[in-house]
Amino acid sequence: MLATFLNDFSGGLDFIFHQRESVSGGVSVGGSQLWPLLETHLRVVIVSIAIACAVSIPLGLWLGHLGKGQFAASSAANVGRAVPSIAVLVFFSAYLGLGEVNLIFAMVLLAIPPIFTNTYVGVRQVDRDAVDAARGMGMSGGQIVRRVELPLSLPLIFGGLRTSTVNVIATATLGPLVGVLTLGDPIINSSVYGPEGRLGAAILIGALAIGAEALFALLQRIATPAGLRRPKNERRAWSRRAALVPPSPTSPSAPPAP
Repeated sequence: MLATFLNDFSGGLDFIFHQRESVSGGVSVGGSQLWPLLETHLRVVIVSIAIACAVSIPLGLWLGHLGKGQFAASSAANVGRAVPSIAVLVFFSAYLGLGEVNLIFAMVLLAIPPIFTNTYVGVRQVDRDAVDAARGMGMSGGQIVRRVELPLSLPLIFGGLRTSTVNVIATATLGPLVGVLTLGDPIINSSVYGPEGRLGAAILIGALAIGAEALFALLQRIATPAGLRRPKNERRAWSRRAALVPPSPTSPSAPPAP
């Protein structure tokens, strides 16, 4: 069993790095022939995430600042988990036709819910005392969003970006169903690429997803304010120590005038 797995895995790796003739013959596959598929796959992912961010982050910041849209945030999260991407692709192919526009539109719909929900929740979880202090300093609503709520909600926003990017990388493999040759082509058309091609494409997609997960995890940590990076037990211990510090003695009041 293990020997068979290692043999198949090495065959997939060999497909990634070495070009060969297709199973059906007459076409070269593998090796450098994967670069156009990888380029299309990455372009779909980057454009989809960029559009989703442009739509979701401003809307989530605005609704979160106003304290409205809780139903919209929860509905977006539920719809994003419930609607299958392949159904969206097939449905909108009747209106947008086959091609990259249809695939990007479906990927945007897939990417919006996690980013929007995390942005909204991140703003709502900002300490209200910090917001009130900023308002007391004379900041306008826009300044409060830019200088207080957005910086403090960045960790959760990056968490949503992390989830959406991994989802889009994995789901963009459905591109060949709407005429877009992504890394899903060797997986779907195994009669041309063979089992090595299917496994090689799956390895590449898995590597992209793991790389994106690691990158956004790093960005999420960098975006987290230093005070919030402490472990919970450390913050609780610090709070207990602060509570045990006796208050500084006040100066005695002057005796009342006779």
